[in-house]
Amino acid sequence: MNLVWFVIGLILLVVGAQFLVRGASKLALSFGISPLVAGLTIVAFGTSAPELAVSVQSAYAGQVDIALGNVVGSNIFNVLFILGLCALIAPLIVAAQIIRQEVPIMIGASLLLLALSLDGSLNRVNGALLLGLIGIYTVFLVRQSRKETQATQDEYAHEVGRASAAQWDRHWLVQLLLIVGGLVLLVLGARWLVEAAVAFARDLGVSEMVIGLTIVAAGTSLPEVATSVVATFRGDRDIAVGNVIGSSTFNILAVLGVSSLVAPQPLAVAPALLSFDLPVMIAVAGACLPIFFTGNRIARWEGGLFLAYYTAYTAFLVLASKQHDALPAYSTVMLEFVLPLTVITVLVIAWRERRNHASS
Repeated sequence: MNLVWFVIGLILLVVGAQFLVRGASKLALSFGISPLVAGLTIVAFGTSAPELAVSVQSAYAGQVDIALGNVVGSNIFNVLFILGLCALIAPLIVAAQIIRQEVPIMIGASLLLLALSLDGSLNRVNGALLLGLIGIYTVFLVRQSRKETQATQDEYAHEVGRASAAQWDRHWLVQLLLIVGGLVLLVLGARWLVEAAVAFARDLGVSEMVIGLTIVAAGTSLPEVATSVVATFRGDRDIAVGNVIGSSTFNILAVLGVSSLVAPQPLAVAPALLSFDLPVMIAVAGACLPIFFTGNRIARWEGGLFLAYYTAYTAFLVLASKQHDALPAYSTVMLEFVLPLTVITVLVIAWRERRNHASS
């Protein structure tokens, strides 16, 4: 029954997010907001609605490890799994703005989260700070959108317009019902998914943190998977990559900001999360810069590397949760051989690309 409730909760989260994004984007267009602004804000942030619902529900119910693990695990999943999968489908051309602006902002948000967590908790003051920053970031995106090229505007208009092409939801009352219905489904889905996840942790003998970092994180990231994969097949590179990067920033600033405010007590940051998973999240965010610099693209081999690292990270969590005998040997191979070899390879390729650009 736990599996049944988990699947039902996950379905409600995905469907609720779709209703919310459809109703909100259509309502925004009805009020004269441009498709580009709607794409940069409502559609991009709407894909993170499941993470928001689950983390807020968990924080309010006292399942702090799931609330925090969901955000950290989702960000790791976003970059390593989603970008890796999309790059395997088709090499992704990365816009210069994403390299110069969006990735540094994501890295900055990740470092800020680590700094705020060093005292072992996230309190309401921290939450207010994070929410204030997402507000500033959103206003900045809206103002910057006025300077975007026509090609980018057409791309977002195509994406938002596709979700709003039907005639049955043209009336504002239907749009409001979609928004309300989406929120109701998100709340119900989050409650059932969190309860099932806690039961999973008890049945499997692993911590709620591991469940949050893996099963819950992957489940709540399904809207990002769908959005980025479909955008990759359509050739909408800005949406495929920007959705992942923007969602990761939103997860830290908005999801944890709201969660810290609604929680009855400050969110206690587990030592394992502080010493391992948060640094991994920051390293994954930082890894985007040198890989994106290799010709301003994510090649298929780089996508395969991302997926391999996500598999390795998940395997480490499982081995560590069970204190498996293979854990010491596995950790030694990863830390002393695989990671250094990967760093050297990426740096050599990045240096070669920079030299080629300088000579051309």
